Amino acid sequence: MSTEAPNDENSEVFTIDKVAVGKRLDAFLAEQVEGWSRARLQRLIDGGDVLVNAKAAKPSYKLREGDEIDVDLVEAPVERFEPEDIPLDIVYEDEFLAVINKPAGMVVHPGAGIPNGTLANAIAWHFRSEPPAVVGGLAEPKGNNEVSETSDDAFGNPPLTSSGSDRVGIVHRLDKDTSGLILVAKDEKTHEALAEQFRTRTVEKSYVALVHGSPRENKGTIDRPIARDRWHRTKMTVAANGREALSIWKVRQRFEKFTLLEVEIKTGRTHQIRVHLASINHPVVGDATYNEGRDNTIANADIKKAVQKLDRFFLHSERLAFAHPNTKERLSLFCELPGELAQLLETLQ
Repeated sequence: MSTEAPNDENSEVFTIDKVAVGKRLDAFLAEQVEGWSRARLQRLIDGGDVLVNAKAAKPSYKLREGDEIDVDLVEAPVERFEPEDIPLDIVYEDEFLAVINKPAGMVVHPGAGIPNGTLANAIAWHFRSEPPAVVGGLAEPKGNNEVSETSDDAFGNPPLTSSGSDRVGIVHRLDKDTSGLILVAKDEKTHEALAEQFRTRTVEKSYVALVHGSPRENKGTIDRPIARDRWHRTKMTVAANGREALSIWKVRQRFEKFTLLEVEIKTGRTHQIRVHLASINHPVVGDATYNEGRDNTIANADIKKAVQKLDRFFLHSERLAFAHPNTKERLSLFCELPGELAQLLETLQ
């Protein structure tokens, strides 16, 4: 069995060899995808987030030699990470969850070639130094906020101690060079409740993107399936046999040769906004993976230099709204553009 390592954190690709032939799909993935339970993987399979040879399959599917399995990790499990003292910009926090403003350039999870320095490592440090008031986000607190140090919790996880926990439940993902809001659960029960809101599409996720060109309309919907590119395995593409993907956009501001868009996504596919906007010939500025060299065609020398200096793509997770799993209150959080993106807009003015 061989494993491909796409240049994103949201998916994994496996090619089946003789050793794995005959295994159930869900059992095989439970062995290979660290931190994921078989039940959660079955849910991914049933939801069409696992493809075998570019087609949906059942959890009971028996593997054959040469099968290619493409797994879209639309939700992340609660995992342990090595705590690292890395500063965090915390937009909201209580004893159940936190919302972080992730800077561009920071990877969300450790992975191949990136063992540390990630958002998960930073959050593990913060959670460890800030012990939650309760164990289990939806459970009642124990007397005097005391936690047993001798038994596992209801999910089979090691107990939290007075020094907090290095378990991190990042509920969704952002690409390395996407900045902005990301939601983190402090325990398994809160994580599962928030993940359910993502699955049922009751979470509002709104991004700001600067794109090349000027759309004819002021708003639009992109309802196009997304799959892994057959020829460039580290990229995604619009394809009829892909996973359902829905993005809704509207114009916020027009510039000469560029447009600032507000994009709401109803699904969370790998590279979704970048792929969808490129598919309508309005790729994200600074996105060398999908804009096919459009940055190099910028005629204005000052603007071209400013884009090159940016050293990231112009995509920012600006707004996140969801129901708090414990209080049921609707939380709506906002995060302004980082300085480098705001400065580029000033240059365009």
